[in-house]
Amino acid sequence: MRCCYALLWLCVALALFPARAHADELRPAYIEMTEQTPGQWSLLWKASTNSRLGQTGEILIPENCEIDGEPRREYSGSNILTRLDLHCDGSLQGQTIGLQGLELSTTDALVRIAPIDSAMQTVRLTPDQPAATLAEPSVISNVAATYTIIGIEHILLGFDHLLFVLALVLLLKGGWLVAKTVTAFTVAHSLTLVGTTLGFLSLPSRPVEAVIALSIIFLAVEVVKAKPGEIRLSERFPWIVAFLFGLLHGFGFAGALAEIGLPQGDVPLALLTFNLGVEIGQLAIVAVALLLLHAIRSFQSQWLQPTKTAMAYGIGIISTYWFIERMAI
Repeated sequence: MRCCYALLWLCVALALFPARAHADELRPAYIEMTEQTPGQWSLLWKASTNSRLGQTGEILIPENCEIDGEPRREYSGSNILTRLDLHCDGSLQGQTIGLQGLELSTTDALVRIAPIDSAMQTVRLTPDQPAATLAEPSVISNVAATYTIIGIEHILLGFDHLLFVLALVLLLKGGWLVAKTVTAFTVAHSLTLVGTTLGFLSLPSRPVEAVIALSIIFLAVEVVKAKPGEIRLSERFPWIVAFLFGLLHGFGFAGALAEIGLPQGDVPLALLTFNLGVEIGQLAIVAVALLLLHAIRSFQSQWLQPTKTAMAYGIGIISTYWFIERMAI
């Protein structure tokens, strides 16, 4: 029976998950316009070399701005950095900025506008809305809302982190215990996220991604081996397990934020709201998973354990594939 479940979930895994899913696929473009002197602006555009946007996209600058000199392009890791000097007549309020080609991509773009004499403004561009009109700036609401949404999207689209949280739900019994364990995971990855972002910690991304996949395999095996009346180590001290693995996952989150970029004047606020968004996303995953398990238990209680086992096999197959792939590269 378990073999049948494993084969079923292998088919589901291959159908639903991309062939080269990594821990942190959320890689928006980032545009920062900073006013150096009245009317003189510097523009930095960062895009991933792996995206079509980075290769063929084009910045749509405000109509009251002109480019001074030639664009300067350089490569930094997996990013293409484009720098422009602009001269703008008057305020940018009411002007439009955007990215041509964004509507053909699957990524988002963050735009940060930092005038000399007024508050910074952050807007978010999407494939459905590749351009935005700059309104009256509100630094706190813009940065907080933008990075909270990014945090929520990251946990939902970062398949490694999603499967880790889901495996915790399958392993543990009781919503309160799950919530405390997930919170321990959040505290841990927040520590390494902040430490890495501020330059105090550093680990190579490829080994970290491989060990993150290994952490999911560990939880999947624990779910499969769990037996009624027998408390395994991971069930006895789940918050310790979640905390230790969370330290590793934090390096993955930091890699994603490095790709996204942080507003230089609002790093603490961006980090805080990004973490808040991650926690909201995690709790949403926990709530949905617990509701589904409760529905199965209420409808046919004898299906509950086979369902958990089948899901654990699916999670294990996916994460094992990721681990082998990342070790091979």
